[in-house]
Amino acid sequence: MKMKNLTPLQLSLLNSSIVSVLIGIIYLLIHIIFNISEWYMFLIVIGITWLVSYLVFAYTLEFFIYRKIKLIYKTINNLKLKEKESPAKIDIRNDIITEIGEEVVDWAKSKNIELAQLKNTETFRREFLGNVSHELKSPIFNIQGYLHTLLDGGLHDASINQKYLSKAAKNLDNLSEIVNDLDIISRLETGELNIDPQKFDIHQLCGEIFDSLEFQAKRHTISMAFKDGCNKSFYVFADIDKIKQVLTNLISNSLKYGKEKGKTLIGFYDMHDNILIEVTDNGNGIEPIHLPRLFERFYRVDKARSRSEGGSGLGLAIVKHIIEAHGQQINVRSSMQVGTTFGFTLKKA
Repeated sequence: MKMKNLTPLQLSLLNSSIVSVLIGIIYLLIHIIFNISEWYMFLIVIGITWLVSYLVFAYTLEFFIYRKIKLIYKTINNLKLKEKESPAKIDIRNDIITEIGEEVVDWAKSKNIELAQLKNTETFRREFLGNVSHELKSPIFNIQGYLHTLLDGGLHDASINQKYLSKAAKNLDNLSEIVNDLDIISRLETGELNIDPQKFDIHQLCGEIFDSLEFQAKRHTISMAFKDGCNKSFYVFADIDKIKQVLTNLISNSLKYGKEKGKTLIGFYDMHDNILIEVTDNGNGIEPIHLPRLFERFYRVDKARSRSEGGSGLGLAIVKHIIEAHGQQINVRSSMQVGTTFGFTLKKA
């Protein structure tokens, strides 16, 4: 057994034994030098010395050192307990110093992790509140300006009344979209928004989305198509309405931020138990610094262009939550001046 791992009792026994042996050696030397014949006295002295030294060492360790160590041990240990758990018992027969060392290290690690998480949460909270405030302030400020202009006499001016009412209505639509998207995210996070999986052909669903986004594609002069070998049926097991929302968002984003006369391509790949769906464009790409935060709420790569194109800034956050609610993952890869690909998997039917 290593010396550093001795318990208080073992340490007391060791020390008392060492003292007793030393006293015995001294007594033996005296016996030899002065020719004392009472050997039983030698044994009595050894025994009394061992007992007294043991009691002294045990008392000293227990009441002057280990009492303070046990108090620290109990404090740290009790901080880690749940309300219904009973405090850990301290036994002097155990190696308390080693235990408390391990407890302190583990406790420090866990607290450092908690502090890091709290700092990240606080940073995210500040950014989120700032983003929400900014996103809501813009349409509210615009609506306020348009309505006050109309109330101040513009309502009777035929050259601006219809125009300002239309702009106010558009900003109200944007405000409503932000609130609805926030509600969707909240319900997805709390599990209130149920996933209703069913078997469907995702190739057919993409074709329907192509039709619904045809006008937007023409406006941006971007073509939509399936990759080679993917223009056929692929059946998946998922919530068709939620996946339609995911694909609509991804394809619409590829049209908004793709380059003129570019392409948006959809690919399907059989991954044994899953089907991998990829939405690829050949636009300007996204800088690597933005990729880790792309799915955060209200995070915009190009804020000015994003707002001019419309949208709540919550689309990709909703996409991520929907895919994760299906027990799957979504990822993104991008190269500057080459394009961007969003990929996610769904259970194969």
